[in-house]
Amino acid sequence: MEHHPRGKSPAKVRRKSPFAGRGRRDKPPSKRSAFHARPAPSAEPRLESVFRRIGRPEPEPFIPDPFQLRAVDAVSRTDCLVSAPTGSGKTWIAEQAIRAVKARGGRAWYASPLKALSNAKWVEFGNIFGEDCVGILTGDTRENTEAPIIVGTTEILRNQLYDAMHEGRDLPFDLVVLDEAHYLGDCDRGVVWEETMIYLPARIHLLMLSATIGNSQEIADWLSGLRGKECVVVQEEKRPIPLYPLFLHPSGRLMPYLEKEKLFGKVAAFLSATGKGGGGRPPHFGGILRTLEMFNLLPAIFFLKSRSDCDAALRSCAAPQEEDDGAFEGDLRDLLQRFPYLEAHKQMGPLRFGRVASHHGGQLPAWKFLVETMMNKGHLRAIFATSTVSAGVNFPARTIVMVNSDLFNGRAFLPLTGTEFHQMLGRAGRRGLDKIGFLVAVPGRFMDIVHVRKLLFRKPEAVESRIRNDFSMALNLLLSQAPEDIRTILANSLATFQSARRSGGRREERAGELWKDFLRHLDFLKSEGFVGADDRLTETGLWASRLRLDQPLLIAECLRRDVFPKDDEGLLAGVLAPFIYDGDQEPWIDRKRISRKLKGAWDNLKTALRPLIRRMESCGFPVRPLYLWTACAVFAWARGKEWDEIVAEIGISEGDLAMLILRTADNLRQLMALKDTHPETAALAGRAREAILREPVAFD
Repeated sequence: MEHHPRGKSPAKVRRKSPFAGRGRRDKPPSKRSAFHARPAPSAEPRLESVFRRIGRPEPEPFIPDPFQLRAVDAVSRTDCLVSAPTGSGKTWIAEQAIRAVKARGGRAWYASPLKALSNAKWVEFGNIFGEDCVGILTGDTRENTEAPIIVGTTEILRNQLYDAMHEGRDLPFDLVVLDEAHYLGDCDRGVVWEETMIYLPARIHLLMLSATIGNSQEIADWLSGLRGKECVVVQEEKRPIPLYPLFLHPSGRLMPYLEKEKLFGKVAAFLSATGKGGGGRPPHFGGILRTLEMFNLLPAIFFLKSRSDCDAALRSCAAPQEEDDGAFEGDLRDLLQRFPYLEAHKQMGPLRFGRVASHHGGQLPAWKFLVETMMNKGHLRAIFATSTVSAGVNFPARTIVMVNSDLFNGRAFLPLTGTEFHQMLGRAGRRGLDKIGFLVAVPGRFMDIVHVRKLLFRKPEAVESRIRNDFSMALNLLLSQAPEDIRTILANSLATFQSARRSGGRREERAGELWKDFLRHLDFLKSEGFVGADDRLTETGLWASRLRLDQPLLIAECLRRDVFPKDDEGLLAGVLAPFIYDGDQEPWIDRKRISRKLKGAWDNLKTALRPLIRRMESCGFPVRPLYLWTACAVFAWARGKEWDEIVAEIGISEGDLAMLILRTADNLRQLMALKDTHPETAALAGRAREAILREPVAFD
């Protein structure tokens, strides 16, 4: 597909109705020519009535839906789990619950999985309840922490529960809201959600919000038994905006995806001739935009496989068809005044002149914020995004476009699950702006059209427990619990509950596995001097428990062996960076060009840690590799080297470098907490954190 000439509207070029028939039977192209070079946008005549439904709904007074009222009533007296489609008004439920608690003089905690979402809620709730009434707690930001309403990440809430248990006090809140509660089943972070639910005092009402939980009642049953109070499930199936699935034939012709629950006849015929995905060359995104634009299906979110695909898609997109009324440039200018370093961003041209943007984890946080803002203001025709945009951030469009039916989970490409698919689908249709939303499926090499048809009727999968033992969890539980108490905690986990329910009552089997694994961690902590023979934390164990990090024992060992730098904040930031990197990139580093000071600190650290790492590995505790390039990158940034130079020399994306620095800053904040036991290192960590938290990594 090729885009239309710049500045010419396809609506002015075409000679006949795009709904008109072709005068012949549509013939599926061969596999080799699955995408025509110059498709003529058209649509099946039966879609004319569907497209007439496109438009902005008439403004009308807000009237809560019955499910919203049921949820507000439930959480006023007990726990509540709300499972409802994206955009259906779950945040309104949280607002009403928070308002009621605040009116009684109580406090509320709103926890989300993403710092970006926490920041957005902080601003949103500040506008609703007043800025003085809302504080924020994330790894990067701590503001107004004594406010009646706190917004933050779930990890911070879990850490507050650890502290409250250690100090023998009650968490000073009356309501906890867990947004995106399906993260309970996240492979990497689900353990944090489960711990939070287990440790939360039963006195505090719990409101959980999610669009995609396939076993809501099972989760509620577990919580009811765990917390000794009813957990009400409020389920809503109806989408706030109807969805119509479409299929884009390689000829440029839009057609229905389905006839009832079967594939539309011409779609089935096309697949019969070409295979389940349609085969052929990659789609031409400018041509697809041309078709969507003709039928008023923009703005759109294109979900693509990789960051590089998102960036490459921009190259084929044409300029917008309408004259700018000044609003675009005005809003962009306001944003660039906040982030002047983005003026020279390499994708500013496509955004400014093509009204399209790429959005993924490889980009700077500030750039993603700019793209989200411009999209939400209605200034962009389309964004090209990886699946991360479907999780949490309020970022809808009229249409979502799918060109692949699998997803990279960090290790491999696997077919989309029902949960992942419905997260994406939830972005189709903007409440208050659209009467109808659309899914457009585009055939191609990585697209299984039949699989997507099945996903349209598939429920989200059941959330499975991800609880596991690690050294940070063990240290923090031993702050306030005896081993037998921890055994009870593990026996009350969702993992144990699910195992018992699904195996006919053999509850002890899974609990026994978790307990044996905990004892394995406990034995190692004893052998290393973090826990004494009385099963209580030693003095070393007490301060090590405050290192709420991925690798607390390694960092604690550096402190014990006194190998962290003493008087160079840049050097401390650099040698800390390898501990937090959990990826597998290993860019080549010319060791001859590394600062002698950094090389010496790195060699000392590796030498000091080698015996502990060997002991851990011999006991079956895997240790992630420590990559020198991460130290080089963060050290250079802390020393004031130009951002673009570091990105070019290391050869990683801006987003990955920014994330490395932000997570290093979070780890430095953990070291700052040791000011009573390691005052010099804590003070140096504070200076190191200031040195690396600057533009373009951090922004207000």
